[in-house]
Amino acid sequence: MWKQKIVQTTRGMFEVFTKGHGTPLCVTHHYSSFNETGDYFADSFTHSHTVILINLRECGHSAQATEPYQLSFIETILDLEAIRTSLGYKKWGFAGHSTGGMLGIIYGIHFSDSLHYTIIVGAAAREYQIFSPTCIYNKQHPQYENMQQLTRLLSDKNLTAQEKESYKVERTKLSLYKPDLYSEFFNRNIHKSLNPIRLHYFSREVVIFDVTKQLTLIQTPTLIICGKHDVQCPVTYSIEMAGLIPTAELVIFYESNHYPFLEEKAKFTSIIDSFFQQLSDHE
Repeated sequence: MWKQKIVQTTRGMFEVFTKGHGTPLCVTHHYSSFNETGDYFADSFTHSHTVILINLRECGHSAQATEPYQLSFIETILDLEAIRTSLGYKKWGFAGHSTGGMLGIIYGIHFSDSLHYTIIVGAAAREYQIFSPTCIYNKQHPQYENMQQLTRLLSDKNLTAQEKESYKVERTKLSLYKPDLYSEFFNRNIHKSLNPIRLHYFSREVVIFDVTKQLTLIQTPTLIICGKHDVQCPVTYSIEMAGLIPTAELVIFYESNHYPFLEEKAKFTSIIDSFFQQLSDHE
């Protein structure tokens, strides 16, 4: 289990969970609510780092937003900086998956001096749905209607717990390279949820999201990882980021969809450990 802590900052109180030993590594997601059971992605780093898993504004027991703009990408990064300062870290690492990775890109653009490194997994530096038929949220994708139907079903407040879990599993399978292995990948007592308030704000902000022209400002070592078959943030966006960030290293996982840290777990651990070793060798 992860250890809960409430952190008082100049921007309000935030709930964080810690696990592991070593140098500090911040992990979060733009609209997930975490608890003591932790997170599959965050657990990937606890063997080598003290991981700080953060509930952002409106999530868990963290501060609520008094203005809508406080849920934006840049305001979220300012919250993370306030948390880092309150915890007493001069610098820390950052790792983010999916929309957590999008936060990592913005973090690197504006606060490279606060970061030892960033690890970006299955993300993008610009809107990735409208012009990408390989994205499952694009109407041209063959599984678009299936994904939309499952999303609509999950919004039904009359669902039983069993029905809701069944639909969640089916939706997640759409983002796996080998969906039949779902039970093998998601086999632990980890239960997080989506925060609808943050998700709704994100769905509006992402339509005009594009920081590609600012990627050259990132000065911290950046490891970019993506599954070759990622249907949420297609691999083309990771390739694009790697070509624009001066300090970037790109690794593509050829037997993964959106969850390379589970679908090719041994390879993922090997890649990140090698990345950390390289950083240590250059200190």
